[in-house]
Formats: sequence, C-alpha cells, structure tokens
Amino acid sequence: MQFNVKISMTLIAAAVAMVACSKVDAPSATVVKIGHVSPTSGGSAHLGKDNENGARLAIEELNAAGVMLDGKKITLELMVEDDASDPKQGTAVAQKLVDAKVAGVIGHLNSGTTIPASKLYSDAGIPQISPSATNPKYTRQGFKTAFRVVADDVHLGSTLGKYAVNTLKGKSIAVIDDRTAYGQGVADEFTKAVEAAGGKISAKEFTTDKATDFSAILTTIKAKQPDVVFFGGMDTVAGPMLKQMKSLGINAKFMGGDGICTTELPKLAGESMVDEQVFCAEAGGVEGEAKAGLEEFKTKYQVKFNMDVKLYSPYVYDATKVLVAAMVKANSSDPVKYLPALAATADFKGVTGPITFDEKGDIKNGALTLMTFKGGQRTTLAVIR
Repeated sequence: MQFNVKISMTLIAAAVAMVACSKVDAPSATVVKIGHVSPTSGGSAHLGKDNENGARLAIEELNAAGVMLDGKKITLELMVEDDASDPKQGTAVAQKLVDAKVAGVIGHLNSGTTIPASKLYSDAGIPQISPSATNPKYTRQGFKTAFRVVADDVHLGSTLGKYAVNTLKGKSIAVIDDRTAYGQGVADEFTKAVEAAGGKISAKEFTTDKATDFSAILTTIKAKQPDVVFFGGMDTVAGPMLKQMKSLGINAKFMGGDGICTTELPKLAGESMVDEQVFCAEAGGVEGEAKAGLEEFKTKYQVKFNMDVKLYSPYVYDATKVLVAAMVKANSSDPVKYLPALAATADFKGVTGPITFDEKGDIKNGALTLMTFKGGQRTTLAVIR
C-alpha cells in the first residue's frame, strides 16, 4: 500500500511538472512594436506628453478590443522616445526605433525633427505618420513611407494671411518667426498670402524657439505701428512675447499657427492677453455630427489622464488607429506588406474627421479650425477646408 502511495505521489508530481512546463512553454501573443516620438522634455514637453497620451490611449483600446493578424492575436507595444524638439536628438531616436525593428512610427511632433527623421524611416522601409508636422517639405521628398493627418503650412499660412487682410483689415502687418522648420515655414506662407491679398508686411524679425527676451525686435516693430503681429512658433515663446508686447504698448492683434493655438497659451500669457486679441488656426477640425466623436475622445482622455487635451493628441490617436487598420487590412504587421494598404487609406472615420491620403501621403481635403480666445478659453470661429 505504501509502495502504491509512493508511486501515486510520484505520478502526481510528474503531472504537475508537466503542466508547469506546458505553461512556461506555451506560445505568448505576438508582440508588434509601434514607435512614438515627441518632445517630452524642453519647452514643448507639455505638447509632447499630450501626443504620447493620445498614442497610449489608442494602443490601450486596440489591445482591449483584440487585434488579429494572420489568424493570431497580437499585442501592440508602444516604444516611446523623446526628441526634445532637437533635430539631432530626433535622428538619434529615429535610428534607435529602426534598430528595434518597429513596425511603424507615429511622430514626430515638430517639422524640424520630423523631416530629418523621415529619411531614416524611409531608408528602413518603416511607415511614419506625423500627427502634427505641417511643413510642406515633409511629404514632398518623395518618400513612400511618409504620411500626415493634418493640413500643411500652405493651407494654414494662406488661410491666416487672407484673414489678416480681409477680416482683421490689417494695414501694417509685422511677422516674427523662430527660425525652426515649422515657424519659418508657416511665417513664409502667411507672408505670401498677405501680399497676394494686397496687404503690406511692414516688418520681418526673427527670434529662436528658446528665447525669452524680445524687447529689441518688438521695439523695432513698434516703430512700424503694426495693427497685426504674426508669430511663427510655439506657445511657450508666444506667451512671454504677448507679455512684452503689452509692456511696450503694442496693442496689435496677435496671430499664429497651430503652435500657439493651445489651451496653455492663456496661462503662459497671463493677464497680458485680452479677449479676441489672439487669432490662430489649428490644423484639423470637425463640424456637425462629427463633433460628437471628438467630444467623446476628450472626455475619455480627461478621465484617463486627469487633464484636458492640450492640442494634437486626437490626431495622434487617429494616426495610431489608421496605422493598425492598415495592418489589419493587409493581415500583416510587415511594413512591406501593409504599406500599400496604408497608402490606400480612404475615408477612415477618425475623431478628427475622415482621413484619406493623397499620392504624397498628405491628408486630402484637410480642415483648419480658425480660433480666437475669450475668457481664457479657445473659441471656434470657423472650420475651413
């Protein structure tokens, strides 16, 4: 009897061991890596984190819903990198993602980092969707891997330039840019549009994306008695610039692209910013019934991260889902196989509106939202296509 008990215990132990081994050896879900790059340090860190949050929310939802490729469930893994809005750091982290063999990249935020990084992704054959880079050069390099889900600076600058002349009735218009690919690009397009509309550029000055003292250039501009000042750059520079404009007695309307069109600008400008002084355009926009999807996203975002959307996170969210939808359509995460499906994206229903790519990788019929600020809040004036 004792002998039989020993045999039984031995068999049970063996069976348990076999079960344990089978659990260890069981194949895990296939992991598909997606890269995300934005500045999570430096002056634009608040916008970079906003972008990152948009990607995290999309990945979390996709994994929860379950993504199947070639009959197998996959797990999406987000590889997050910080480019600090610096082109050199941008190319360094791009190479890191290439070496990690990511299936695709969402980013970068700034045109100045997106453009040089795009060549590395192109050479590696890795699809890249920028949710916010607006410089036209990005998609005009001939790279089949480059896409964006927002309108470019030609559309943005043109709309703002016409508005400055035709609606704000600007007679003396000053232009400042921060010398970045984004800032200079949108300022150049604004200048062209002002002149095409019959307006006059009375002053052109330059600063940097890290500057804090604008007294010299603003003093020069003040002598021209401008009624409109346009700034090509980001909110972290625009806020202090508005403060110094007030201290110098420059009572002009202040305009800029999506880089200043953020919920943070009123905080950065403080009491120096008055109602309907600032006019800006955000690349993207929804109207009518489509607003419900965007509002739902904003609510989910607030609940998840305990903060409001800053600017680009809805576009990051859409870009991430567009990328994965192309993989599902191609039934593969291999860039060679799903890139054609990505390029053929048509009428994807995003929270930022329908997404269709043209032959260059630009969004077709991209919208712009023209905004001003009242009571420290962004107020929509019009959605323009």
